[in-house]
Amino acid sequence: MRALDVAPFAFAVALIMPVAHAAETSREIKGLYLMTDYPAVTVRPGTTSNIPLRLQDYGLSPERYRLSVSGVPSGWTATLLGGGQPVAAAMPAPDANVSLQLRLDVPANADLSEQTLTVKAEGQANQAALPINVALAKELPAKLTVTSKLPSLRGSPKSSFEYTLNIKNDSGRNLVASFAAEAPTNFETSFTEAYGSQELSSIPIEAGRSKDIKLKVRPPSTIDAGHFPVAVTVNAEDASANVELALDVVGQPQLQVSGRDGLLSARAVAAQQSSIPIVVTNTGTAPADNIKLSASAPTGWKVTFEPAGIDRLVPGKDAEVQALVTPSDKSLAGDYMTSVSATSRGENASSQFRITVSTSTVWGIAGAGVIGVALLLMLGAVARFGRR
Repeated sequence: MRALDVAPFAFAVALIMPVAHAAETSREIKGLYLMTDYPAVTVRPGTTSNIPLRLQDYGLSPERYRLSVSGVPSGWTATLLGGGQPVAAAMPAPDANVSLQLRLDVPANADLSEQTLTVKAEGQANQAALPINVALAKELPAKLTVTSKLPSLRGSPKSSFEYTLNIKNDSGRNLVASFAAEAPTNFETSFTEAYGSQELSSIPIEAGRSKDIKLKVRPPSTIDAGHFPVAVTVNAEDASANVELALDVVGQPQLQVSGRDGLLSARAVAAQQSSIPIVVTNTGTAPADNIKLSASAPTGWKVTFEPAGIDRLVPGKDAEVQALVTPSDKSLAGDYMTSVSATSRGENASSQFRITVSTSTVWGIAGAGVIGVALLLMLGAVARFGRR
């Protein structure tokens, strides 16, 4: 029973020991330190540079430390900043740090030899020093790079092709980058913000930073299928960068509806079925499959098609179907408009047909008979009563 009690205790000790060891290791570092991520930097004459610093306290009591910079060359200005303003002393809390900045103003005619500046923090019981090597270099030429996440896109002539471009300023100074696109004839191009619709022709980019923009390309709707290149050029001062883009336009059907020989008129008789030839033409660059036919006719009319649809229509070809139109028996003689539509996978075309309706000759004969009977009755009545 005791063996079972001891085992969990031993396991708990094993878990606690590494944590305690790590805590003891961190306590071994004690003192005051001045630190920076970049103790050796390069600046350009005639500019101002800021070097981030940290005054770190490891296990010390709070103390006020006087700050200073030594080794500053003649004509240079070195200023220690804290919280965005000049400071002369700092007081970090135990096991904490205070953020500082060393601002260097270097004259344009400064000697290009390397300099060493020493930042100091001095208190009554502790002090720290940090040497910083400063090399001077002449201004580097502007440098730009431009890349596209998706340099090649695919779509139909009705598509709007959108490319996301990343422009990077690899220079040591801020630049204003302008851009232009070279596309095939009748292609529309425009640059917009990465997350907006405002059109742009240039954009400011900070030194060492990059920005995203969008290029929209719209091909003409009548273009044939094919591969089309688009070249983008970005310029800023004496620097330029290029990227090659492409769009693949796939074929798309385009339908037209008309009558035989282009006629958009026909004749029909009330209450009787009439056959009207309808011609469907594919003027696009891809086959049209499963073409469905439909009609919008006056109330009470019946319109069907024979055949009911077209299975496949290749580019440049046409097919004829018969529209079986039956006007209402209440239709009066005159002209009526009927719309005939053809649809294939989102592609739609329609035309208005003028249909001239005449009344049936049967009703004309019946009417004439009624009139004849009425005349005979009237003549008989006159003859009979006239003798009296």
